[in-house]
Amino acid sequence: MALFDLPLPELRAYRGGSTEPEDFDAFWEDTLKEARTHELGVRFEPVETGLATVEVYDVTFAGFGGHPVKGWLRLPAGTTEPLPLIVEFIGYGGGRGLPHQDLLWASTGRAHFVMDTRGQGSVWGGGGGTADPVGSGPAHPGFLTRGIDAPGNHYYRRVFTDAVRAVEAARAHPLTDAARTVAIGESQGGGITLAVGALVPDLVAVAPDVPFLCDFPRAVILTDRHPYREVGLFLKTHRGRTAEVLRTLSYFDGVHFAARGRVPALFSTALQDETCPPSTVFAAFNAWAHEDKTIEVYEFNDHEGGGPFQEAAKLRWLRSRA
Repeated sequence: MALFDLPLPELRAYRGGSTEPEDFDAFWEDTLKEARTHELGVRFEPVETGLATVEVYDVTFAGFGGHPVKGWLRLPAGTTEPLPLIVEFIGYGGGRGLPHQDLLWASTGRAHFVMDTRGQGSVWGGGGGTADPVGSGPAHPGFLTRGIDAPGNHYYRRVFTDAVRAVEAARAHPLTDAARTVAIGESQGGGITLAVGALVPDLVAVAPDVPFLCDFPRAVILTDRHPYREVGLFLKTHRGRTAEVLRTLSYFDGVHFAARGRVPALFSTALQDETCPPSTVFAAFNAWAHEDKTIEVYEFNDHEGGGPFQEAAKLRWLRSRA
C-alpha cells in the first residue's frame, strides 16, 4: 500500500476541518448531569479463572440512562493496597472478551479495568455482554449513523457517557487509586479515550492509539473503509443531509475533545492507515491542549499501527506517570 494522505511535514501542521458547536460544553455538561441522576450501582463479583497471578472481577455499573454496562477489573493476585488504574476502551465491533484475556496491564502491577461497549462485541475477540436498549431512526448497518438525526439521539452520546461512568465505577473499588488513573484505547477505543480525557478532569494521562472518531469532514470523504464509510453510504441514500449529519457528528469529534485535553498524552498513528487516516489523527493530536504530548508515527503500517511496539512505548511512557 502506498502513502495516500498528506506528507508528514504537512500532517504535523494539519488542524482538521470540523466546526465546533457553540453549545459543545453545555451539551456534555447536561448529558453527564442527566446520567448522574442514576445511581452508579457498581458491583464487583469475583470470577474463577484458574489464573495464579491475576484476580478478575465481573463488573456491572449504570451507564447512560441507567442502563447496565459490563466490564472486567483485573488486579495482581494478593493486592492489599490501592494501585495505579488503567481504564481501557475497546476497538469497533469488539467486546470485553473473556476474563482470562488481556493480562498485560495487570502484569505490570497496576489495576486494569476494561469497559464493554454497548451493543458491540459480535465482530471479533471473545464477545461482549452489554446491550444497547435505545432504538434508532434510519441508519446504515453499523453504529456510526445510529441516531444521526440529532446529537441527543446519537449512539456515541451513550457510549461516551458510559465511558465516563466506567472511570467512576473503576475508581469505586477500594484497591484502585483514583489519583493515578490513566485512560487508554485503540481505534474506537482511542476515540473514546479522547472524550474521556476531556470529560474527566483529574486523570493523570491518556494514550489514544490510531484513534477513530476524529475530523469527520475529512475522514468521510478520504477513506472508503468502514466504519467511516457508513456515513457516506447513509448519505448516498439520504441525499441533501450532509450538513445535518456533520453537525451531529461534530458533538462526538475527537478534535473538539482534544482541545480540552488537560493531561499528558501519548498518541500513535500509521501513515498507511486507511481505516483511521493519519491526517485525522494528527488533527486531534495537534489540537490536544496539554503541552506534554507525543505521537509515535509508524511509516509503513496500516491500522495495526505499532502493535506490540506501541505497547512497549506505552509501558516506557507510563513508568513516570502511573
